[in-house]
Amino acid sequence: MAHPSTYQPENSFTKWLDARLPVLRLVHDQFLVFPTPRNLNYWWTFGGILTFMLAVQIVTGIVLAMHYVATPEHAFDSVEHVMRDVNWGWLIRYTHAVGASMFFLAVYVHTLRGLYYGSYKAPREVLWILGVLILLLMIVTAFMGYSLVWGQMSFWAVTVITNLFSSLDAVIPGLGTQLVQWIWGGFSVGAPTLSRLYSLHYLFPFIIAGVVVLHIWALHIPGNNNPTGIDVKSPRDTVPFHPYYTMKDGFALVLFAMLFAGFVFYAPNYLSHPDNYIPANPLQTPQHIVPEWYFLPFYAILRAVPDKLLGVMALLASISILFFVPWLDTSRVRSAKYRPIYKWFFWAFVVTCLALGYLGSQLPEGLYLVLGRLFTAYYFGFFLIVMPLLGRFEKPKRLPGSITESVLGPELEPPTATRPAAATKKRKPEAVL
Repeated sequence: MAHPSTYQPENSFTKWLDARLPVLRLVHDQFLVFPTPRNLNYWWTFGGILTFMLAVQIVTGIVLAMHYVATPEHAFDSVEHVMRDVNWGWLIRYTHAVGASMFFLAVYVHTLRGLYYGSYKAPREVLWILGVLILLLMIVTAFMGYSLVWGQMSFWAVTVITNLFSSLDAVIPGLGTQLVQWIWGGFSVGAPTLSRLYSLHYLFPFIIAGVVVLHIWALHIPGNNNPTGIDVKSPRDTVPFHPYYTMKDGFALVLFAMLFAGFVFYAPNYLSHPDNYIPANPLQTPQHIVPEWYFLPFYAILRAVPDKLLGVMALLASISILFFVPWLDTSRVRSAKYRPIYKWFFWAFVVTCLALGYLGSQLPEGLYLVLGRLFTAYYFGFFLIVMPLLGRFEKPKRLPGSITESVLGPELEPPTATRPAAATKKRKPEAVL
């Protein structure tokens, strides 16, 4: 949302800097006085929470990298060395491990908020695409980081997931096998694999940070969406980002940090698998291989398809389909607040994601397998059937005239002095007590 600069340098140094590197002007115009819709609710605070979590992951990850040894013989022991011998190492490691879960919790809420309020619709298509790209990079980065622990579950998760590329043999014989061996750096998961995963895991968070900058840039061109989905029509519809939303986001961040700290200090291993405290053993396969909880919905989709190649295609499609949401949704109304039918389909989609997360943690057999296939069908049906067709037949509710009207109610009637004389009535004098 373009707006004229209101920054005024206060002293000779800021004037000198502003003429050469206007970074203070950029911060002032884009993060302090940036006009923001006045009706944003707390679901919009997760954008700031995600920025905070990215910073936490980068800082703690750099410290952990100083002590990590990327060899199969010493990887597991180096993690335990951080926990036992490094000053505050246990706090840094648990903050990083739990921080990954909190990061994904926040990004999933952020994504569902975008789906509910139509934040992917024009003119915010590029903003949405960059957000999905960040999610994809997060998934890859978290998978590589999970492998670095080199426990039983980490080792076999790497073995299983990387071996999925061998399904390409059904398309071009030998291609998948060669690709898997190239990823492994040999004929099995070993030292070259771990070294590559370690270096890429260190690199990707900085790539994510770069895409986040583009994401924020793409946000500030059209401006924020809002719960009504109505564009800003006048300055009355907005308030400066500071102090209104800095305080609101700060309050939400404190609450989220309390949840984060609760897991770090009281249940740091609650969201992880106990088998990861067993050193990796290539000769002993765990009874039930499961990834971290934030991968479980996608893992359930993978296992719901009986064919290996089609299962991999479904897994990739479950993420890549999000890139096309701006064009799959045919409704002219952005917010589900004014779409009574879509709202029910959306909450059914949320239940589907939660159900797939649970089913991904169970053995793929019997009723679990049947339910997994049913929920997988609805997952794709929501994007490929509900979104394209419902927008053509659904009758939305009446939209308010402006963001201000949605907050304060309909516009007030003109004052009495502007009405015709015949329309005015004399008021009786009120009694004086």
